[in-house]
Amino acid sequence: MPDAMAPGTENQEAKWLSAGVVSVGAASFFSDSGHEIATSVLPSFLTSVLHASAGALGLIEGLSDALTGIMKLFGGPLANEPALRNRLASSGYLGTALATGAIGLAGTVWQAGLMRALAWLSRGLRSPARDAMLASLAPRAAYGRAFGLERAGDNLGAVVGPLLAAGLVTLVGIRHAIYFSAIPGLLAAVAITVAARQALRHGSGAKRRVAFDLRRLQSAGLLRPLLPIAFFELGNIATTLLILRATGLLYYGGRSLAAATSLAILIYAGHNAAASLVALGGGRWIDRAGPRAAFGTGAFVYVLAYLGFAWAGHSLPALLAAFLLAGAGIGLAETAESTLVAQALPDTLRGSGFGLLGGVQSFGDFASSAVVGLLYAAISATVAFTYAAAWMILAVVASSWLRGPKTAVADRC
Repeated sequence: MPDAMAPGTENQEAKWLSAGVVSVGAASFFSDSGHEIATSVLPSFLTSVLHASAGALGLIEGLSDALTGIMKLFGGPLANEPALRNRLASSGYLGTALATGAIGLAGTVWQAGLMRALAWLSRGLRSPARDAMLASLAPRAAYGRAFGLERAGDNLGAVVGPLLAAGLVTLVGIRHAIYFSAIPGLLAAVAITVAARQALRHGSGAKRRVAFDLRRLQSAGLLRPLLPIAFFELGNIATTLLILRATGLLYYGGRSLAAATSLAILIYAGHNAAASLVALGGGRWIDRAGPRAAFGTGAFVYVLAYLGFAWAGHSLPALLAAFLLAGAGIGLAETAESTLVAQALPDTLRGSGFGLLGGVQSFGDFASSAVVGLLYAAISATVAFTYAAAWMILAVVASSWLRGPKTAVADRC
């Protein structure tokens, strides 16, 4: 099947939007709605309730991302087996929901960090399985749109989550708001179970090799594009640091900390709305033109966003613009990265491929969040965000390496 949809084939348009694809998008929506409630209030929970620093926040987020990467590398080969990938996805979504809600029980910084790490371990385990499942549910010509829908669901949940968090902080307080994050997460576990049943109907039930085969991944042309992706992820800092920056800048002129936190969360919702809309449009663009241009554009937009965070001052419009630019950047780049892996690999290798991609993403995020958090605390926010922007410039320059992948071997399912 060709990589781009032929003109006049409206039935193809409807065909890719199946119950399974929609269920994966719904799972991402509900899960992100839940853990974004916790993510939105985590900066204030750590710094105001548990009296931690920006450096502690950066290290917790960075360590959690690193553990996610380890689980993605471990879970990726397991996700090569269709039946096992479905179980991994379901249990991973359930574990994320329970551990995220348990952050609210923490009485010390290390306890909060432990619960965050457990949540992200579960998230790492489920991610390659979910992505491999989605690729098995969508036609090759619509990978960009399918992954764009999944990313849009994820980011739309990240709109709803902060909005819920803003209201919950006002109604029940910071700690209790985190408890509510488990409810949408449980709905996500139900949705991914529905998708898993749909995926089983598409598979043959044949046993697959559960092993990390780096040589076959290299032969498929997957390793070369990982360099620009690594540059991007080394500049892709945790969104909690964006929220912390906005909260600090808005906490002035008589505005209370609670009001500054709620306002920062609201404009963060704008970031996620932009990411959702851009992922949908970007998926269609990727199906027609390939992932290279979308990835490079996403990295360039991030450069502008980080310069905004570095120099915005107390200007609410400038902060809003920086959040919207960052949302557009992630909406393009993440969709391009996932589509690249799906296009490059047959179903027998996609679990390993998505695991390797996830490992690069998570270890890059660990380094970026930890370093930026420490620069933020030790020197200044301006230096921290300028550092992140420099990595995004390298990603733009290296985006030429994201050339069209070798044609994937036909899946035998």
